[in-house]
Amino acid sequence: MAHMVKPHSHEAADKLDSAMESSAEGMRALWISLGVLGATALFQVVVVALSGSVALLGDTIHNAADALTALPLGVAFILGRRAANRRFTYGYGRAEDLAGIAIVLTIAASAALAAYQAIERLLNPQDISHLSVVAVAAVVGFIGNEWVARYRIRIGRKIGSAALVADGLHARTDGFTSLAVLIGAGGAALGWRLADPIVGLAITAAILLVLKDAAREVFRRLMDSVDPALIDTGEAAVNDVPGVHAVTELRMRWIGHQLRAEVTIEVDGDLNLHEAHEVAAEVEHALINAVPRLTAALVHTDPSAKTEPENPLSKLAHI
Repeated sequence: MAHMVKPHSHEAADKLDSAMESSAEGMRALWISLGVLGATALFQVVVVALSGSVALLGDTIHNAADALTALPLGVAFILGRRAANRRFTYGYGRAEDLAGIAIVLTIAASAALAAYQAIERLLNPQDISHLSVVAVAAVVGFIGNEWVARYRIRIGRKIGSAALVADGLHARTDGFTSLAVLIGAGGAALGWRLADPIVGLAITAAILLVLKDAAREVFRRLMDSVDPALIDTGEAAVNDVPGVHAVTELRMRWIGHQLRAEVTIEVDGDLNLHEAHEVAAEVEHALINAVPRLTAALVHTDPSAKTEPENPLSKLAHI
C-alpha cells in the first residue's frame, strides 16, 4: 500500500523538489534579514554623522558587514540548485560549507576589529555628544541584530544549513557590539570615559565564544558529522521494514542542507532480484520519511548469514 501511495522513483528531478524548496526558503531568509540589517545600518549612519561616536561607527560597520555576508551564502544557495553532472556527481551543495568558512572568517575579523577599537579607545579616550540618540541607535542595533540572528538560526536549523546558522550567530555578535555601545554611552553619561573601551573588550570575549560555536558547527559539517540521533532514527525505521533481517551499516552525510544515506541490510537469501529490490525500495522510503532533510538513500542488500554460509564480499575484507 505504501508503495502504491508513494511510488519508488530513480529520477533525479523527483528528489530535487525539496532541495529547491529549502534553498528558496533560505534565500527568503537572507533577503529579509538583509533588509532589516540594511535599515538598521542606515539609521545608525545618520546618528554617527550627528554624534561623531566612533564606537557607534564601529557598530555600524559591523552591521553593514553582517548584511553583506548574505552575498556568499546567497551564491551558495543558488549554486546548490544546480543539478549534479559528471564532474560534480553529488551536485553543488558543498558550496554552503565554503560560505560557512567565509562567515566564520568574517566573525573572526569582527572580533579583531572590536578588540582594536576597544584598545585604541583605551589609549585615546574621546567624548561622545548626543548620548541619548547614541543610546537609542545602540538599542535599535541590538534589536535588529538579535531579530535577524534568531530568524537566521531558526530557518538554518529548519532547512539544515550550517552556514545560515553560522550567519545567524554572526548577527548575534553584532548585537553584542551594539550593547557595548549602549553601555559605553551610559558610562560616558556618568563621566566615565573608559566605560566604552572596557565593555568593548568584554564584548570581544563574547564574540570569541560565538566564533567557537560557529567554527565548530562548520567544522563538523566539513567532516561529514551528523547527529547520532539521526542514525538511531534511521536504524529503527529500517528495522521496521518487512523483509529486513538486520542493518549491517548505515552512513549519512550532509550535501549542503540535504542529507544522503548509504545503508547495507540483510535479507532472505532466497529472494529473487525483483523481490530484493522491492525491499530496498521500501527501506529507502522508510528512511526518507523518518529522517528529516534526507532526500536519497543508496541501499545495498546482502543475503542473510543463515541462508548464505559463505559471504561473497569476504574477498574485499583485505581492502
